[in-house]
Amino acid sequence: MKWKQVVNTTLEGVTGYTIQRQKLPVRPVSPPKPMTPPLPARLEGDVARPPADLEADRLLRAPVFILSPPRSGSTLLRSMMNSHSQLHSPIETHFRRISTNLNTDPVRQAVVALGHNQSDVEHLLWDRLLHRELIRSGKPTLVEKTPSNVFAWKRLSICWPDARFVFLLRHPLSIARSWHEADPVKRPMHEAVRHTFQYMKYLEEARHRLPGHEITYEKLTTDPENELRALCATLRIPFEDGMLDYGRHNKPTDFTKGIGDWRDKIQSGRVQPGRELPAPEEVPEMLRDVARKWGYI
Repeated sequence: MKWKQVVNTTLEGVTGYTIQRQKLPVRPVSPPKPMTPPLPARLEGDVARPPADLEADRLLRAPVFILSPPRSGSTLLRSMMNSHSQLHSPIETHFRRISTNLNTDPVRQAVVALGHNQSDVEHLLWDRLLHRELIRSGKPTLVEKTPSNVFAWKRLSICWPDARFVFLLRHPLSIARSWHEADPVKRPMHEAVRHTFQYMKYLEEARHRLPGHEITYEKLTTDPENELRALCATLRIPFEDGMLDYGRHNKPTDFTKGIGDWRDKIQSGRVQPGRELPAPEEVPEMLRDVARKWGYI
């Protein structure tokens, strides 16, 4: 008899109790998180290219794209431009994330037979989506400001060869701090710096490759009238005083988290002073080069 059995038998004889190993309940295995389905394969040889026939292929004429990192004042500028009688600037549409899925041989064959590739079809879809929004506004010119457009500046210029661009700059560290403060737990400062740098890198590239009008957030908040007058002159439209009182021309639902700024400052309906600029020595190394190129240090 094994020693454990001897001990247990003796214990039972003396006390009437035995020692037994308790089986722990089996923990249910959590089901694996569903994986994001991979994007469908694109047509072989697909490449973004300009419209073959601008008149037939595009409904939008000379759209305006605001290129800027998040937390640069793009919702403020959008709201001001939307207050102009000739400019319609909706919420962030994120249209470039809309893709097509040519998932059968017949549809792929048909698209090719019609003279399109997959990117052509996406361009037609984007153009129609934005044109519908413009037509419903009753205004002649669309202005779009989704910040992630900076990563696709090449494709925007290909899709709409007559597009016009506005480059909105702000002190890089002010951008990073504002993005961090919007959600300090999920957006630690070191991540905010890296996030800001990625946007600035592409915006800096776009500034040197595309023609456009440049505005800084700091000047927009300290001298909005002169900045807007210069912008209107570039767009060949007259300045309107109502652009300064944007709260009268925009709905509260235009300021919603996820598709633009939503906080109290933007919802005031009037231009508010910006934050004090950081000292040069405060700028992290990752942001210093662009801060220098943009004239902040």
